[in-house]
Amino acid sequence: MPEVTPFAALRYNLDHIRSLSEVVAPPYDVIDAEYQEVLYKRHPSNVIRVILNREEPGDEIDETYSRAAGFVQQWISEGVLKQDDEPGFYLYHQTFAISGESGDQESVTRRGFMGRVRLEPFGKGNIHPHEETHPKAKVDRLKLMKATEQNNSPIFGLYPDNDNAVIECLEAAKADVTPIEATDDAGVVHTVWPITDPDAVTKASQLLADKPMFVADGHHRYETACDYRDFVAEQAGGIAPDHPVNFVMTMLVGMNDPGLVVLPTHRLIRGIRPMRSEELIKRLGNGFNCETLSGGLSAADDAWTRIQLADRQSLMALYAVGDETWVMVNANENAMARMAEIAGDQSETWRSLGVSLLHKLVLEDCLGESGHPKPTYIHDVADVVAGLKGESQAAESEGDGDYTFAALVMPATVSDIEQISLNHERMPAKSTYFYPKLLSGLAFHRLTP
Repeated sequence: MPEVTPFAALRYNLDHIRSLSEVVAPPYDVIDAEYQEVLYKRHPSNVIRVILNREEPGDEIDETYSRAAGFVQQWISEGVLKQDDEPGFYLYHQTFAISGESGDQESVTRRGFMGRVRLEPFGKGNIHPHEETHPKAKVDRLKLMKATEQNNSPIFGLYPDNDNAVIECLEAAKADVTPIEATDDAGVVHTVWPITDPDAVTKASQLLADKPMFVADGHHRYETACDYRDFVAEQAGGIAPDHPVNFVMTMLVGMNDPGLVVLPTHRLIRGIRPMRSEELIKRLGNGFNCETLSGGLSAADDAWTRIQLADRQSLMALYAVGDETWVMVNANENAMARMAEIAGDQSETWRSLGVSLLHKLVLEDCLGESGHPKPTYIHDVADVVAGLKGESQAAESEGDGDYTFAALVMPATVSDIEQISLNHERMPAKSTYFYPKLLSGLAFHRLTP
């Protein structure tokens, strides 16, 4: 792994706020306009004013970014934000409930830590991406970084550690450390311990030294951090190796951590001509074994249950809007042969992913649909149904009007991510969703010397 170092985080001063829960927020890209307003009203120093500043009447172009920077400076000057005295790693637990095999809710804790990772270009070192990115998001985050001069949210990195030795090293050092805690609106409890013990920090860094890092979430923010580093270096005529812009704040989690949960990312799409189920099946040709479900739109739960029980990347459910029918489609040998023809430069692992089959074979090849707006990415089947009914709007939804197509698809596994990353390939955007999301507002990394 590239160099991982401790840092002195800029953090909320608990002497100035009643509860950390009132000032934190999920990542900007999962916040819609309604929830943005909720967070604005929750506390005058909520981090939403930085990570997703809202437009105000009479705003000049890009004034949201300068206003976000103004809040950072104001909160620092007022003591609302205060930089820690010592550098350290920030041990970070997320405790949440998920459905177990019996269907009952089980409590799970994902353990990781925040440090700063030295930046290097994707594909030229030991940091590996696994998803495609969108230019629009990177332009937005770069403007915010230039204005605020800090990492406002951590990226999420995975590293191999069969024995979980790195995290256990830091766990052993937390006994005498007072934690801070916040609970988000999903009921997830986020607990952070600043670990400044030099022996623990040094040992953890040494254990990480030869390991690769796979970016689980935050591809846009990582690439933006690289762009910002280059911008600062150009403006200054060069920068020292220890300049903060050479690093990015990162949450690191071992790939064998028992709390590592990957959820699906389903698709809602506009701009595709509405089809009836029989037309959809015909256009899929002989590459898929198809079965229609009765029950109309409400059969979504049945469709997803079938996919989960089968646990196969080749099985997905497509919604034909024309006659309100879910179609179960299972890619067969003909489909895989066709994928080898149209995506022969990709590995077999990549070609076998459900999201790859959906975008490359179903949408582009069979349906001839590639010019539609970016899909709306949904994680819960109930929200897919609500979107098709026109009852909800996702935070990153693009385009207007009704959705004309939907797909329920399996998530890629951690093993898939590792293999595809090592192959220097990129999955389609939003192929994975690591739950829960990391909170913004637990720590900031200042990028000024």
